[in-house]
Amino acid sequence: MTVYLDVSAAVNSRAGLGRYARSLTDALLQEMAAPPTLFYNRTPQANVPAEWVRVPQRSIRLGYKPWRMMVWQGQLAHASFERLVPDVQVFHATEHLLMPLGDVPTVMTVHDLIFKLFPQHHKRLNYYFLNAAMPLFVKRADAIITVSQATKNDLMRYYGTPDQKITVVHEAASPNFRVVSRSEVARVRAKYDLPDQFLLVVGTIEPRKNLARLVEALARLRREHRDLQLMVVGAKGWLYDDFFKRVEELGLTDAVRLLGFVPDEDLPGVFRAATVYVMASVYEGAGLPVLEAMACGVPVVSSRESSLPELGADVPHYFNPHDVDNMTEVLGIVLGDVRLRTEMAAAGPERAARFSWKRAAAETLRVYRKLVQ
Repeated sequence: MTVYLDVSAAVNSRAGLGRYARSLTDALLQEMAAPPTLFYNRTPQANVPAEWVRVPQRSIRLGYKPWRMMVWQGQLAHASFERLVPDVQVFHATEHLLMPLGDVPTVMTVHDLIFKLFPQHHKRLNYYFLNAAMPLFVKRADAIITVSQATKNDLMRYYGTPDQKITVVHEAASPNFRVVSRSEVARVRAKYDLPDQFLLVVGTIEPRKNLARLVEALARLRREHRDLQLMVVGAKGWLYDDFFKRVEELGLTDAVRLLGFVPDEDLPGVFRAATVYVMASVYEGAGLPVLEAMACGVPVVSSRESSLPELGADVPHYFNPHDVDNMTEVLGIVLGDVRLRTEMAAAGPERAARFSWKRAAAETLRVYRKLVQ
């Protein structure tokens, strides 16, 4: 079975889609007798992982936007790009861009329908492209993988996608996310100058992360927890002005710090150093940082929307992300109870261990084999 994996997101990005593509590829390389061929669009910022050097690869060199438009126009014209993927038997698009391949069986991973549910949270051009192209991609894909039941439900609701066409394959925390030693926490705390008490957020700064409401909750919590700070790991994404404006309005410029990109070898220590990990999002297709935080043994306080309770079950404490009063109340309960935080931290690794990339790879392979048969 000659499988092609589109790993463009892993090669060109460090964010969520890139982490998914890289983790799934690494797991499939361990599970498959014959390795998949890696396909990607090599943009100027491309960085192919060193461990993939011996894996079969095919690439093109086009700008991000021109390639997206070419793929969409190819689908509209019923063209076939098979010459780019010789001998392909199954093609898997790991992000929301399905190359037209005629009669070749195709799989597409759908991570979320944020552009459909929250159009105001997307850049205009990206919204127009996804709103026009995704219905066609979803229809043309022979099989769809979603990273949560919540996303599967959205696909069936908004696009009428048949239940039997969709397989839920959950993501997992990478094995390096674990409870690290006190000395490792001390090293990371010193390296990033982390405060004694802080809330942690990991993710790209964008509107659906709901950080403007979170800093309002932080301002209220600091009336009792005066030294409490907020550390944000991740790059600036888009439409983030309201967040920074709210930080200034609340006088929190000294209490909110952006750590930017933190390499994977340091992230477990940053998680473990946090007093509480907070996922304040109004929507998450997968919410992988919740699993990563639990695996590292940090208490998690989370929004109760979309896929997040699906991952955390009864381990995190949940709040209404649209209600700052409720957010503040739930965070205050956890911050004020050391015993509760200890119990939550202890329960996290066991819950996170129920998800694994080995299992995700096996479930993905079953989708491939079913298509070939």
